[in-house]
Amino acid sequence: MNLADMLTYADIGQLTAIAGRYQCDCKRNSKHDLIQSILIRLGSRDFMESHIRDNSPADLRFLNTLLFDERSYFSLEDLLAAARQASFDTPDGKSGGVREMVARFKSAGWLFSGNTQQTRYLFQVPSDLKERFRQMMGEHIKGRVTVSGEPAVYRSEGDLLAGDLLLLLRYIKDNEPELNQEGALYKRYQQALMNAVHIPEELLGKGGWRFGYGRAGEHYPPRLSLLFDYARHRRWLTEESFRLRLSAAGEGLLNAGKTETMVQLFLFWLRLYKGAIPNLPSLVYWISLSAGDWVSVSSIVEGISWLIKPFYYDDAAAILEGRILRMMLHLGMIRWGESPEGPVIQMTPWGMGAAVPKQLQQ
Repeated sequence: MNLADMLTYADIGQLTAIAGRYQCDCKRNSKHDLIQSILIRLGSRDFMESHIRDNSPADLRFLNTLLFDERSYFSLEDLLAAARQASFDTPDGKSGGVREMVARFKSAGWLFSGNTQQTRYLFQVPSDLKERFRQMMGEHIKGRVTVSGEPAVYRSEGDLLAGDLLLLLRYIKDNEPELNQEGALYKRYQQALMNAVHIPEELLGKGGWRFGYGRAGEHYPPRLSLLFDYARHRRWLTEESFRLRLSAAGEGLLNAGKTETMVQLFLFWLRLYKGAIPNLPSLVYWISLSAGDWVSVSSIVEGISWLIKPFYYDDAAAILEGRILRMMLHLGMIRWGESPEGPVIQMTPWGMGAAVPKQLQQ
């Protein structure tokens, strides 16, 4: 429902609170006057601009979470969890805590209780406010990103990831490589595999921490790790007597000569990385909105990294550049080039088509 519909169902207590917050000039005992005044105030461009400009990063992250959640209703526990996730850089006790944040957004006209017996204890966000917030937030982020000229040389991987998935399966079928005690390929097999695929990567060295980005991330570099995790997810691999083999399903795929679509790999990546980066779909969207032209990676980091919660030893900049942009390159969603000022990126047509809210909310 839109804001006007939700205001109609709201009780006069909430309407009075909203009108008081925005200092609406209206009769406080007239529901009609309250609704009209609130609609005029919240419907103005100045309102949304000032809302984005004046609110704290935690508040904007909270709204960003709700914006990219496909659910129509939220429980109080859902909202408190979203507020807690958004407040990672807010000191304990400051700003009144997560319950105060939820109450503040209710009195600000962003959250309304359901209007049926089944939804009276649930909350919803007006659809038109969400859409306007998305538009204005996009302008806010784009304004912080620096457009660059087209680099002389750039890298684009297209759909090579899907092709390398088949090459991985072919290599495993032909070689049945040995696994070590940890269930990973020995380095000699990993290197041979790198020689067989279109896009090789450096093998992982000793030391360092590697978790949160898929099971295979402990043993293989990110692109190969994604392929292994996807193949296991589809049950194309089996492990027998410390050897890696294809399952009957994997054999069938190779024999049929079919390839997975890039959309399937992209959606799997979103799910795989969402544990470490809960708002990954929204970040992909904001990147797509900002990088229609060639833009500097440093300005993308500047414009978007404040939305990212650090994950153990990965800070926001490392997550954005290493875990998101690099993987979007492997997924064929961006081109990557070098300019005198540093690395630059641009969305590909396929990337722009994939990074739409409807797709990202699946």
